[in-house]
Amino acid sequence: MKELEQKRKRVLDVGQCGPDHRAIASLLAALGAEVERAALPGEAMAALEKERFDLVLVNRKIDQDYSEGMELVRMMQANPKTKGIPVMLVSNYPEAQSEAEKAGALPGFGKMSLMQPETKRKLKTVLKLDT
Repeated sequence: MKELEQKRKRVLDVGQCGPDHRAIASLLAALGAEVERAALPGEAMAALEKERFDLVLVNRKIDQDYSEGMELVRMMQANPKTKGIPVMLVSNYPEAQSEAEKAGALPGFGKMSLMQPETKRKLKTVLKLDT
């Protein structure tokens, strides 16, 4: 049981509103991943320093304070402990995706494409899931 828990992929979902978090968590659960939630970039960094995560999804605009999700991408890239953790921006805007990729994020996806096969494929590839 402990071995299975250690192999289960863990995703940190940051800055989503309730309905969007539930939709993302549902998709990831269907792929076999466990999802944790953080409201703000500072909370996310604290969690990333303490626990193992295989992927971080960050909203373009943080729901709680409407700050920029890019702040978390930059903080992760600047920290040696978190730089190697894959991060994706959740945004429908191509220019936001481009900015995130230039800052070190992997190609992300928008909420409008959440249920598209391409999004599922991206997540499976990053998480190295055979589902």
